[in-house]
Formats: sequence, C-alpha cells, structure tokens
Amino acid sequence: MKRLSTGFEGWNGTANTMGDPPLARSERLFSLACSLSGLGQDAANGTPSGLHDEDVDDEPPPPESGIELGPGLYFADGRKKVDYVLCYKYKKRRGSKPRLSIVSNGSIAASVSGFRGSEAELGEAGLAAVEGEESKLTEEEKAVMRADFESGLQEAGLHIERDKQTSLHGVAFIRLHIPWPILSREAELQKIKVAVKKKCEMRERSGIAGIWDSVMTKITQPLQPDVSDVDDQQDSKTGVQLKTLKHPFIREKLQLYDIKSTETLFCNSTRSRIVAEIMSRTTTQSCQTTGITSLLARDVYDSAFPLHDGSFTRRGRKDQRNERQLLHEEWANYGVMHKYQPVDLIRKYFGEQIGLYFAWLGVYTQLLIPPSLLGIVVFVYGILTVDTNVPSQETCDDHLNITMCPLCDGVCDYWRLSSVCSLAKASYLFDNGATVLFAIFMSLWAACFLEHWKRRQMCLKHSWDLTSLEDEEEEVRPEYESALKEKRQKIRENNKKKQAARPGDNTDGERDQILSTQIEPESLDIEDHLSGYLINVSTLLLLIGVTFSAVFGVAVYRICMLTVWSMNPDPEAKASVRMTVTTTGIVLNMLVVLVLEEVYGAFAVWLTELELPKTEAEFEERLIFKSFFLKSMNSFAPIFYVAFFKGRFAGRPGDYVYIFGDYRMEECAPPGCLIELCIQLSMIMLGKQLIQNNVFEVVIPKLKKMYRTMQEKKGKQRAACGAEAQEQGPRRPKQQFDKDFALEPFEGTCPEYMEMIIQYGFVSLFVASFPLAPAFALLNNVIEIRLDAAKFVSEIRRPDAVRCKDIGVRHLLHVGVHSPHAVPVHVQRQWHHARLHGALAGLLQHQQLPSRQRAHVHPDQGRLHVQVQGLQGPPLGR
Repeated sequence: MKRLSTGFEGWNGTANTMGDPPLARSERLFSLACSLSGLGQDAANGTPSGLHDEDVDDEPPPPESGIELGPGLYFADGRKKVDYVLCYKYKKRRGSKPRLSIVSNGSIAASVSGFRGSEAELGEAGLAAVEGEESKLTEEEKAVMRADFESGLQEAGLHIERDKQTSLHGVAFIRLHIPWPILSREAELQKIKVAVKKKCEMRERSGIAGIWDSVMTKITQPLQPDVSDVDDQQDSKTGVQLKTLKHPFIREKLQLYDIKSTETLFCNSTRSRIVAEIMSRTTTQSCQTTGITSLLARDVYDSAFPLHDGSFTRRGRKDQRNERQLLHEEWANYGVMHKYQPVDLIRKYFGEQIGLYFAWLGVYTQLLIPPSLLGIVVFVYGILTVDTNVPSQETCDDHLNITMCPLCDGVCDYWRLSSVCSLAKASYLFDNGATVLFAIFMSLWAACFLEHWKRRQMCLKHSWDLTSLEDEEEEVRPEYESALKEKRQKIRENNKKKQAARPGDNTDGERDQILSTQIEPESLDIEDHLSGYLINVSTLLLLIGVTFSAVFGVAVYRICMLTVWSMNPDPEAKASVRMTVTTTGIVLNMLVVLVLEEVYGAFAVWLTELELPKTEAEFEERLIFKSFFLKSMNSFAPIFYVAFFKGRFAGRPGDYVYIFGDYRMEECAPPGCLIELCIQLSMIMLGKQLIQNNVFEVVIPKLKKMYRTMQEKKGKQRAACGAEAQEQGPRRPKQQFDKDFALEPFEGTCPEYMEMIIQYGFVSLFVASFPLAPAFALLNNVIEIRLDAAKFVSEIRRPDAVRCKDIGVRHLLHVGVHSPHAVPVHVQRQWHHARLHGALAGLLQHQQLPSRQRAHVHPDQGRLHVQVQGLQGPPLGR
C-alpha cells in the first residue's frame, strides 16, 4: 500500500512531527486536504507531489563507486540525497500553549498550510498585523511561517526530512531532496546540458603544430593538477582521445543521454541550484512574501545552504576521493603552489561565479611573472651601476664640504650633505635609467592584461555554456519588499482616514475604495530613495574629509616628532632622526589605512542598504562602486601626497611655510621623496596584505569557529546538567549538516575582488616609483590563491552555485584605475640626471639665513647651500 510522505522522518527513520502539536495537526489536516481535493498534483506525472520516489519510479540506490561519503548526506532511508539544508534555532516554553497563527483578526486560524490561497483570504487586518510584527516575531509565529513555507515546498514537489526536537532549545535542521520527476522537469526548463552517448574523436595536429603541442604538453605536465577531465576521455581499446558531447536535457529523449543513474546525472551543485530556484519562487502566504531570502531576513530561518561532499580529509585510497577532497589536495594545498588551478572542477563544485573569480585571479597572477622579472632586473641594474652614478658620488663626496641648512628652527644644527649618502644610493636603486623603459612596459602590460582576460573569459563562457545564458528576473530584496509594503500600508491607512472623514453615501465610499486599491504602487519612486541618497552624499563627503584629515594628521606627526627628536643630545640618535621619523610615520600611516579600510567597508554596506536597491545584482553593483571609491581613496591618498605634494609647499630659507605658528612644513630628503615613497609602498603592500591575509582571513575565522564550538559545548553541558535532561532522547551522531553549520557563512566575492583591484592600482599606478611592486604582488597572489582555496574548501559553508556570464562591473574598474601618467615624471627626472657632472651644484643655491633659523653662527657666516626639494623643480640660481 502506498503511503503519503510528508517528510517527517527523523534521523532514526521513525515518523516525527515538528514538536509543536498544533502544527503537527495542521500538517495532517493539509495532507488530508491534499488526498481529498487533489492539491499538490505534479504536472510532470500527475501524482501527488508528496509521494516518495518508490511511489513514482523505483530509483536504484546510488552506485557503489568507491567514493568516500560522510554521514548526513542522505535521508534516513539511505536513498534520497540531501540537496539543501534549512536550519533554525528553536526554544520551547514550558507549560505554555503556542499560538496557532500570526493573523490577529479576532479569530484563530485553523492551519496556515490550509491557507495557501489568495491574498484576500488573509484580510487587511491580518496583513497589518504581519507588517507591524515583522520586527518582533515570536517563536510560535516563526513556526507557523516555517510550516507555511515548507508546505509550499512540498506542493512544489520537494521531499522534506526533519529531526525530532528532543530538547527545549537548540538548532533544528530541515533536509530537502528533489526527486527525479521534478529535477528532470526543471532541468528541461533551464536547458541544462547533459552528456550524450555519442563521443567525438579528438585528432592531434600534425607537422610543426603537432610537435609544438607535444613539447608544450611535456613541459607543462608537472604543472597540471592530478584531476581527471570529465569531458575528455581515452578509449581503453584504441587509445584514441574522445570528447564528450553535450545537449540540452529533454525528458522525451532519455535514450540519447549517457545516463548511468538518475542520482548522478546532475552534479550536486546543479541539484542545489535547482532547489534554490524552487525556494526563491515559493510563496509564504502567512506573511505575503516570496522566497527564502525574506524569511532569512526575518530570522524565521537562521541559514540555508547546500552541503559539502563529506569531509575534506582523505582516509581511503586516492581513487576514493570525493570532489571536496580532490580540491583540498590538488588546489587548497601549499604543496601544489607551482601547479595550475583545476578551474573546471572549481566551477563544477562551487559554480560559475566563483570559478570565474579564481580563473581571473589565476590569469592576473600568471601575467605578473614578466613584470616581476623585469622589475627585479631594473633593481639589479641599479645595484650594479650605483657606484658609477655621478650625482650619488657627488652627494657622498666629503671633500665637496657641502653644508645644508638646519631642518628645524632654533634647536636643529647644520648638517653635511654627505650624511645622506645611503639615501641617495638607495634612491638610485629604484630610479635609474632602466626605470623609464620599465614604466613604458607596464603601461603596455596593463592594456595587454585587460585584453588577455577578455579572451580568456570568452573561452570560459564557451566551454562552460554561458554564451546562451539569459538574464533572469532576479528576486526582490527583503528590505525593498518591506519598504514597499510599509508604503502600501500607509496609503491604505490614509485612504481609510479620508473615507471616514468624508460624509456621503455608500456609493462614494465604494468608488473611493476601488480607486484606492487601483493606485497602490508597484515599486518605490524617487521620493522613497531621496533620503538615502542625501545621506549617501553627505556621508561620502564626510569620509573624504576623514581621509584627508588622516593624511594631514600623519604629516603633523612627522613635523612635530622631527622637532622634538632633534632636541635629543645623543649625536647618534640625532643623525638618524630623519629616517626614524619617516619609518614611524609610515608604520602609523599603514595602521590608519588598515583601520579605515575596515570602517569604510562597513560604511559602504550601510550606505548601500539606505539606497534600498531592488535586486541583489543592483545592490552588489552599488556596493562595489562605493567600496572601490572609499578604499582606493584611503589606500592611495598617502601615496599621492608623498609623490606629488610633499615638499612643494615648504618654502625656502628666509621664507618658510609654518603651521601652528612655530612648526615648519615638512620637506623631502635631499635625494627626493622617492625613497620615502618606495618605503611606504613596500610597507603598505607587504604589511597590509600580510595582515589582511593572516589576520582577517585566517586568524579571525578560526577564532570565530573556536568561539562557536565552545558555545556549543557549553550549551550541551547545560542541557545535560539541567532539568531538561530527563526530556532528551538518544543523541544522534554528528552529521555533515552539523559540521557545515559550524562553518562561516559565505559573504560573496566582493571583498576578494576589491582586495585585488586595490593591489592592481598599486602595480599599475606607482610601479615606476617602485619596480619591485609586481614581484611583491606576485608573491602575495601565489599565497592568496591557496589561502582563498583553503577558505572555500574547509572554512566556509558551500555557497550556492550561481551562474553568471562574466565578472561584471569589476572589469570596468580595472580600466578606470589604470593611468600611465608616471612615465613623463620619470622622463623629466632622467633628463635632469643626464647632466651628470656638476648637476648637484646646479641644484643648490647660497642663502643668508635669518636669525630665527640659526642655531648658532656658522663658520661660513650663514652662507649655506640650500637644496631644491626632491629634484621636483628647475634648478635655482646661485
């Protein structure tokens, strides 16, 4: 006898209800209504959607392929695969009778599941109660909304399995499974391509092209990951390479497809994506919302995610690895840093969105190799030729006896130009004759990188079947939906007040009621967004001021510390005061940049939410623009100040520029500001990236995971020692969904892209001042790829497999951030350096110092040489 499955099997295979007796009765009433009235009929086969697979089609159990699978990946019967997991935190009340409905209209709703009708059935009073109580939903109201949503999933054909709620509070998991009839129908509607039985023979090229292919195959063989290509197979008999052909799935032509099992025809990411699509269009009539996203925003569910494919650590043989273990060993491992990424496997496991991110990161890292090598060559060339550089020799020559003006007034002494010999030589290492050619090369490299990625992206779109991907209508964000409901509710209340205040017959009232229902807005207008836009503009202006204030504050710190530390009587400390002030200022600047970057990231999210974007794509696009603007301004402002403004407003002896009355404006070192710019770039690129990689991406997630584990253990101990220990039943072993729930939730790829875009700005904008920047970026990216891989495989929950055509608006940001303006600056500098002998003397002049700026009378009667700051202007006359 066939039985109607409501999906209430517990982990031990016994029938189970939700734990709240009224809700259990509601589900039984709904099942009875389905059997009597024919609700929930499946369009594909005409059978009730709640039936098990054995009622529709006797599906064989999963094939014994030898792949290692962990507990919790299947239902309790061991046949149905868990395609998606919903979880929520529950807390029961002792001796309290739960409410049955959130519709407070003076009556008790019999069952939310039975109210899956039109919106009018709830009534306006019910809608008002729902909208007014969204922010303070009780546990009983959330339970009713969950029951309503899950009954909608059952109507859509999904199978549900729940655990017994044996304790008074805890985390409950709801496992979802999509049966073959629904899976095949959705796959046909989405035109998902499936491998057919016919194979295509891959012929090798002959001649010079064939020889070249064989040579390159042998060279790159050690760099290839040990991952089999599912689309390319080799015939065991003939040894011929065969290419798998694919065609959009059609249910009427199953005989054409290479179907070994209905459970393995579609990969797990495809199955979870289809389930997520079904959930996104399931309506919850009790709160008049559509999709799982709105329920997550109301805390009806705590989280929703697909499961990982078991543990990421391998215990068996190498041929028994699942896809997660393959990724962990062949990708998320520092021992395979020299190998290419298995991009196709990444795309298969995580989806196209994440696959495109790692493909882009791999292309960017690979193309950093030529400029890294060339930058090292430029640096080595500076080391080899520094002793032949005439300006550096004249700076280091003590026989010239060039005495410089004091660095500050009153307390600073005169100093010899030869004391900055090391700075002059260090500056030449980065600013020599080869730097100009390197700057020109980097301008061409940036353009070639963008075009190469476009070509690579088109190849991936073709091989991943993204060329025919259509732009689907996206789900409305819960915040936008709530704002629209609030607006509609205000319009209804205003119309009711007008009707109550207007005397007249019933005919006018009926006409007003009809008109009021017709003019309800379908979307928010500019007036609803105006307040958010004004707050955005004012906040952005405020943050711009904060950034400039931070740069000015660090400059004031250097000015004050230079004066204070110059009073030190220790001659050794006095000799290194300039380098000490510069280094501490750069470290302080780096810390300010790190703190402000986290603050600006939070502000960007907050400002974007105030704008109330309608869809997630629109939200992400606006968030990327704000994050890029704020974070790039924060990272580049100190660099721009040192490169283009520092030392230009210091004045000259006798006419210095002062701030706060007594403090002279800071100046560049005698060799120029280039050495300080190099130190600042190296500190930001190395320090910022190392801190971000090691602290924000590794240490903090691990600390959060440890904290959640400790809290979970404490909760279990309290539950075992408390009064509720008598009510608890047998504990089940830890399942895969328990392990995945303890991981960090996926927060999108926007932070990963933003970090690389800022780095790309450093490489393309300031590489002429710091030729080693590409080498530092290459070193960081090699580590970043494996670090992100380990995070995706073992530290965060499995994200939804999102299909997308390209990396989106981020590609446009690369074009905007690139600028070749550094080339003429260095051309001008090298033109000045072309006048070798006597060039230093032409850049200095004699100046009579006023009494305020003299520490004591110098033997040269105050006639001293004065430097032209940073060699940034034309030489002054003597």
